[in-house]
Amino acid sequence: MTDDGTAAAAATSPLGYEQARDELIEVVRRLEAGGTSLEDSLALWERGEELAKVCRHWLEGARARLDGALAGPAEDEA
Repeated sequence: MTDDGTAAAAATSPLGYEQARDELIEVVRRLEAGGTSLEDSLALWERGEELAKVCRHWLEGARARLDGALAGPAEDEA
């Protein structure tokens, strides 16, 4: 089940899973490296949260498709 924030982030974001994941990796790298101002760190954190929501949406969609595919043949045989 998705929350409203996850659905909204995915609906307004043209990013695919791989793009969001790659950008999220870069955000984490920059935060871990340090050396940014508090304001910049907060902005990076917020962007990371948005990107994580996009990734979560894509992964939940993939899980739903897999569950549907796995459930499909068993229901047809019954």
